[in-house]
Amino acid sequence: MKAKTVLPAVAMTAVSMVLTLAVVVMWLGTAMPWPVALIVGVGIDGGWLATLAYERRLAAQGDHSRAVTAVGWCFGTLATGVLIAHALTVDQSTGAWLAVAWLPVAAKALWLVHGLWERTALTASALGAIRGIQQEARDEAAVARARLRAQAATEETRLTAVTGAGARVARVQARTARTLSEAWSTLETARDGEGTGRALASVTAPVTPGVTPCWDLPVWGPTEPVAAPALEAGPQLTDAALEALVDEIRNSRTPALSYREMAARFRAAGHSASEVRLRAAWKRVA
Repeated sequence: MKAKTVLPAVAMTAVSMVLTLAVVVMWLGTAMPWPVALIVGVGIDGGWLATLAYERRLAAQGDHSRAVTAVGWCFGTLATGVLIAHALTVDQSTGAWLAVAWLPVAAKALWLVHGLWERTALTASALGAIRGIQQEARDEAAVARARLRAQAATEETRLTAVTGAGARVARVQARTARTLSEAWSTLETARDGEGTGRALASVTAPVTPGVTPCWDLPVWGPTEPVAAPALEAGPQLTDAALEALVDEIRNSRTPALSYREMAARFRAAGHSASEVRLRAAWKRVA
């Protein structure tokens, strides 16, 4: 993995140094002896290479020097400036020389990327742990999605069943109401018939002479709901009185009674309180 970032940086640096040396020798060789131009080119490349080596040494030790980095960028900028100046002074192929003038700066940028990779690189065990955590999170998310889909399907099935049952109940109620209506109509017709009165008179006259028969239809209409019996037969105790009574029964024996024993003695003593209030009083006391 390290070669993926260091090899491009090394290759770009080597090409930039060779190109800088060649340009310095060709450009300055016309104005000064070529050995002098060669020394100038080697000096630029040597300074750049020296600062780069020292910067890499500091990076290997986990250290960093802004001064060394600044000097390295100065040498890279100087090499780029030499290439740009040469491209602007030549009569031919100016665009081609300008196209390669960015190579020194690009080489420095690649070394910067390599340094960032080294500072953020992780070991194989750490990468394996990260992959395991990510896989676990994906598994939990998948299980949660499956659970939600199953719950949604179950709820849909339940609603469908409830709706069907409600529809069946409604149909039964409609049939029952229709049957009752027909029976009521039959009773109404029988009551209002002419022969009904004579038949009743012939039956009741021998038994109770002089009594006019009267036949009323049964009452069929809304009924009043019967009030539910009170949960507490006796007078309702206040919270304070209930707490005092619960505390007295609970501490009537050492160790203190449990809730079941206390509730049994409470009921056996003839006291009355709802289970909710009795348990709430127990919690407040205990």
